[in-house]
Amino acid sequence: MSIKVIAFDADDTLWVNEPYFRRTEEEFYKLLNEFLQQHALERELLKTEIGNLKLYGYGVKGFILSMIETALTVTNNTIPAEIIGQIINLGKALLDEPIELLDGVEEVLSGLKERYHLVVATKGDLLDQERKLKKSGLSHYFHHIEIMSEKDDANYLKLVKHLDIQPDELLMIGNSLKSDIMPVLNIGGSAIHVPYHITWAHEQIEDTIDNEKFESIVSIREILEMV
Repeated sequence: MSIKVIAFDADDTLWVNEPYFRRTEEEFYKLLNEFLQQHALERELLKTEIGNLKLYGYGVKGFILSMIETALTVTNNTIPAEIIGQIINLGKALLDEPIELLDGVEEVLSGLKERYHLVVATKGDLLDQERKLKKSGLSHYFHHIEIMSEKDDANYLKLVKHLDIQPDELLMIGNSLKSDIMPVLNIGGSAIHVPYHITWAHEQIEDTIDNEKFESIVSIREILEMV
């Protein structure tokens, strides 16, 4: 590899994220269990979230609005104001969750920092991602922070241009094949997939990746032996 920059996804690559969303969803379903069964609520919420991505983007704030919209839809706009207030409080609690670093993350960052420029390449709400990075205590490891509205080929190319490197000098590490791996491979970069045990349905893909610049590992610590 002629790697100069190693970029890390944030949520569920550096720290725990999706389990907090799942727990919030379970509380949301309990609030509405008298109106609709959970499996139907799950489908409706996911449909609403995906439909709202172009309006709100990714992150907790869009999630809160999608929960409220879903509640209004499934109750035909008869949901009590008290429950709307409880949904808002669920979202506020989600924004205040602690940052739990994943096992081996700080060891890997410490081991790579002197040899490569390290970058965070994530997506979501700007304020929320900045808050999480600050609370994580990891900021000092990174040369640059990139918070994208969408992690696609075009935005990774913009990142490469901003960093003044060629695509083949970028290595991306993340848990999402759809957002962290495929776009980087598409532009000619390298990518390492570190699966997380929970993945949002919208991030799941069925494709098999056959690319010499792609690796999948079990533990993030394996990266220290690969680069």
